Amino acid sequence: MFCVFGLSLGQYFYFQEVFPILAAKHCIMQAHAEYHQAVLAKQQKKFGEEIGRLQHASDLVKTVSSRYDEYINVKDLADKINRALTAAKKDNDFIYHDRVPDLKDLESIGKASLVKPTPINIPLSQKFSDLFEKMVPLAVQQCLNVYNQRKAELINTTIAQMRDATTFVNGVLASLNLPAAIEDVSGDSIPQSILQKSKAIIQQGGIQTIDQLIRDLPELLQRNKEILEESLKFLDEEEATDNDLKSKFKDRWQRTPSIELYKPLRTEGDSFRGVLDRAIGADAVVKERYQTHREAIAILCKPETELNAAIPSANPAKTLQGSEVVSTLKSLLNMLDEVKKGREQLENDIKSVNFDMTTKFLTALAQDGAVNEEAISVTELDRIYGSYTHKVQENLKKQEDIINNIQSSHQEFSKMKQTNSEANLREEVLKNLAVGHDNYIELVANLREGTKFYNDLTEILLKFQGKCSDIVFARKTERDELLKDLQQSIAREPSAPSIPQVPSYQNAPSTVTTNATSSIPTPAPRTVFSGKQPPPRPPPPTVPAGGPVPASSIQTTNTTSAAVSITVPSQPLSTTIPTQAQGPPYPSYPGYPGYYGMPMPVGFNPYMYGQQGMPAYMYQPPSGQAPYGSQQPGYSYPQQPFYPPQ
Repeated sequence: MFCVFGLSLGQYFYFQEVFPILAAKHCIMQAHAEYHQAVLAKQQKKFGEEIGRLQHASDLVKTVSSRYDEYINVKDLADKINRALTAAKKDNDFIYHDRVPDLKDLESIGKASLVKPTPINIPLSQKFSDLFEKMVPLAVQQCLNVYNQRKAELINTTIAQMRDATTFVNGVLASLNLPAAIEDVSGDSIPQSILQKSKAIIQQGGIQTIDQLIRDLPELLQRNKEILEESLKFLDEEEATDNDLKSKFKDRWQRTPSIELYKPLRTEGDSFRGVLDRAIGADAVVKERYQTHREAIAILCKPETELNAAIPSANPAKTLQGSEVVSTLKSLLNMLDEVKKGREQLENDIKSVNFDMTTKFLTALAQDGAVNEEAISVTELDRIYGSYTHKVQENLKKQEDIINNIQSSHQEFSKMKQTNSEANLREEVLKNLAVGHDNYIELVANLREGTKFYNDLTEILLKFQGKCSDIVFARKTERDELLKDLQQSIAREPSAPSIPQVPSYQNAPSTVTTNATSSIPTPAPRTVFSGKQPPPRPPPPTVPAGGPVPASSIQTTNTTSAAVSITVPSQPLSTTIPTQAQGPPYPSYPGYPGYYGMPMPVGFNPYMYGQQGMPAYMYQPPSGQAPYGSQQPGYSYPQQPFYPPQ
């Protein structure tokens, strides 16, 4: 491309137009500024400065007029400045006599503050939230996702470990009938721990709560199964249609098969089906455990009087009241309760910890250009959750020591206890009630988690259903377009690549003569036009004026002769008019019936063909007439129509 001083041709012409306009604008703006500054100087009674600035403004306007007049017109501005300059000079010459400073001595025009800035307080409101706060580079976002997974895994593992420890200690205490065994020293009243467990169950709705939750699970499960089955049914129907069209059109059906396109959705659907199957198994386990402990839970839901009546009475030995073993067990149980409460607090503290790793990852990315996510995440997780992990381990170790001491003390307590059938039966019932309470709390928690799980899964399955519906609709639209194109292409294709060769008998007429008669008459052969000129017409006869023409005196020659000699007598011509003008036969072509001219509206002129340049053989009589009409006797040339004058 043509370049001028490093610029392309388009850029060159562009700057050729822009630069003069920019220079003219600069001069005009500076002239305006000098004019207004001169007005300010006049107000401050600096008349010499006023004249100097007006002179500078006048020079700037003259520069624009002389150099850039074709782009900008500054006549009005020039007139205004010149009028002000003339008036200022006149006043200064006659009145003020102030010295006009040079241009270099004039102070530069400063900046004017037109508005008062308002300070911005951040945040602008109490509900302010930075929309771009969480926008980070892709590498940092990926590292944050992996870090959150590590964090969730660590928290879930720690909490699961503490909950397993609580479940284990509850089972141990229930097997030892503690603390009910040391509280039941009278043998007739309800132990205080059993009363507390009964009140806790009643406050949560009792056995009706579990029954309602168990009745709701099948409905929630069935809803999720229906959504999943309907979603997969969409895929099955579209895939079956695609397979049918593929088998019908074979190689013409050029698009991705549905069986390959739906593999990710099929895998996701199988995953959902596996989740539902595991949920069904878990529900069965929960129902079985509920049936095992339902009787004990039902007893705990009774009022206090009925509960006391349901527990067998016994008379333990008076020596157990106030014994050292009982005091030791009570102390150990209190310590164990504190350990359990400490674990609950630790669980809440671990869940409430919130630390943003965005700054760490951004700093590492800025310093090194890359982020070592594993090293940074492990270090920060150990720093944040290391102390909590250490406290959890201490708690579990302390619980283990307390359980060992409780088991040793309980053995001594069992030896001191009077052994009889009533006492054993009462202790067994109290154990079952304690186990029933623990199972009730766990069953309610499991059933509520299951209900929440099914509700959350319903939302996920609805999204999955929408995804299946969208892709099936897109495939249907694509299928319709492809079918339309295939139909058009099939319609445009020829039925065969080439037409078979025509048999010879269809091209040439048969020369075999048969005796069979046909109902269709064979047409007469037509005269084929050979391209030769027709024979010339004979000359017209010479008829003398005023005499009849005897037939015997006419001498004729053959129609093919070049001349005819006729002696015409002095008798008048016959006034017989032929019915139709005659002419030579017109040669016909195969398949062409021939040309038939319109009858002549006037008498036939034997010389008209030669005069008008029309060939004589162009005339053909109408169909059904002979080529030559009837002739007068003795004439070799037909009579022409004659119309006497009116």
